[in-house]
Amino acid sequence: MLELVNSKVVKSTVAPGSPTLARRGSMLFHQGDVRFVPHTIGGAGGMPGMGAVAGMAGRMMSGEHVAMMAAEGSGTVHYGHAGLHVSVIDLDGTGLLSVEASRLLAHSGALSTSVVPLTQQGGVRGAVRGAMTGQGMFTTQVAGRGQVAVLSHGGMVEIEVGPHRPQVVVDPQAYVCHRGTLSVDLSANVGWRDAVGRGSGEAVQLAIGGTGTVWVQASEQKF
Repeated sequence: MLELVNSKVVKSTVAPGSPTLARRGSMLFHQGDVRFVPHTIGGAGGMPGMGAVAGMAGRMMSGEHVAMMAAEGSGTVHYGHAGLHVSVIDLDGTGLLSVEASRLLAHSGALSTSVVPLTQQGGVRGAVRGAMTGQGMFTTQVAGRGQVAVLSHGGMVEIEVGPHRPQVVVDPQAYVCHRGTLSVDLSANVGWRDAVGRGSGEAVQLAIGGTGTVWVQASEQKF
């Protein structure tokens, strides 16, 4: 179980058979009989036969790999990273959470994670989106029932997308993650003022539509 202590620290309660996975180096302190062991993230989604090795290699090549550790045993562990804000997202098993690996602080051991190339989220346009927004060529999908602690600059705003709000347009630098049946596509609005350097600075945006939830941070600062 993950519980916010304050805006920048989350506490995990670890029990036998219920480990917590967290990014290496994020443990602040722990109490009880807790041990830490390295953990390898799941294989690359959409790459049959490649498995975890391909997923890990792909992410390392693109600079997107974050090493994880599993906290096992019985006790409590407190996590935080670089003074960034922490938010906890509950997953009920009905939808995937798509999030950059660099934003994952910790998650329940019952959840499964896999590496997914952005080409799965829009084909070539997905890859172009990753290159233009700085997201990279891969993202992480989290599935199952449990909790995920996500990092952001300044905290996050939760936006519901659905029948009454079919689309939301998000600044690429403010986008954090999304859950549900959503499409994420580039929306370019480039005029002559942008071409001569006198535009608003919002020429490239993310158009997100479908049904689900989008989280946006209170900053345009990337990690």
